[in-house]
Amino acid sequence: MILKSNYQKSIGLILGLSLLLLLMCGSLVFGYADTNLKTVYDAFTSFNGTNEHIIVYEVRLPRALIGATVGASLALAGAIMQALTKNPLASPSVFGINAGAGFFIVVAVTFFYVNSYQGFTLIAFAGAAFSAFIVYFVGSFGREGLTPMKLTLAGAAMAALFSSLTQGLLVVNEAALDQVLFWLAGSIQGRKLESLFTVLPYILPAIIISLILSQKINVLTMGEDVAKGLGQRTGFVKLTGALLVIILGGGAVAVSGPIAFIGIVIPHFARFIVGNDYRWIFPYCVVLGGSLLVFADILARYIVMPEEIPVGVMTAIIGTPFFIYIARRGFNQS
Repeated sequence: MILKSNYQKSIGLILGLSLLLLLMCGSLVFGYADTNLKTVYDAFTSFNGTNEHIIVYEVRLPRALIGATVGASLALAGAIMQALTKNPLASPSVFGINAGAGFFIVVAVTFFYVNSYQGFTLIAFAGAAFSAFIVYFVGSFGREGLTPMKLTLAGAAMAALFSSLTQGLLVVNEAALDQVLFWLAGSIQGRKLESLFTVLPYILPAIIISLILSQKINVLTMGEDVAKGLGQRTGFVKLTGALLVIILGGGAVAVSGPIAFIGIVIPHFARFIVGNDYRWIFPYCVVLGGSLLVFADILARYIVMPEEIPVGVMTAIIGTPFFIYIARRGFNQS
């Protein structure tokens, strides 16, 4: 189903953006509280302080905006990682970046009593960077050097290590457990717009730079020797891509906690639609990643209503079969 012409891809992108906006509207309407489109419209045009208007304006609006931003960030980070590592399973969750960021935040909460959004953001960036460095270092050991298989194994090992350390800290600190347990499951419930505004100055430029970098990544995927022959500074491109992954992944974790599988599923789906041109894969990842997370969040409200399950559980349910399918196909980049 690969779209051939730029015109078709442009129309597809517009449709994807329309889907994202439609789902965000649905996020404002659907939930345990009985609301409809008129209620949502009135909440923005003639706010009167009723429970329905407060729910729309102060609860559901932040969830819709945060869901779209986090989904876009994770999908784009996964696409960059898959391009740079030539590994179809690469994503912030599989390579331990989410787990590393989450572990650093739990350490900060447990020992340093950090509770500000700005603090969470900076600490998540540090944790993501540390995890990425460790995975790259461990994956480079051996006679063959860095390979997709070794990267995946190193990432899985680091993710398991950071997750175990996180659980160990929470066992000995019940106060921290109460504060971060729901966050660690991956959730955008109860998040305020303040948390989004804290990370947006980092995430938005990262998205824009990623779109600009897409042409250079296209060249790099042809092979490092070819890219160097065409005059590209491959080291600069790789370093920039790594920094973008840290910002996008760390920023997403700071807001919503570690949410898995968005970074795996969406890049492959985008590649299925537009082929291997990263000038199109990246913008498709932005709109489709946001759409998937907002859709998963809507479903999470209804599974065990009136209670809600964390959206990270929903993305795991959606993404696990796809992960198994990709793993069974092997490590040949599509």
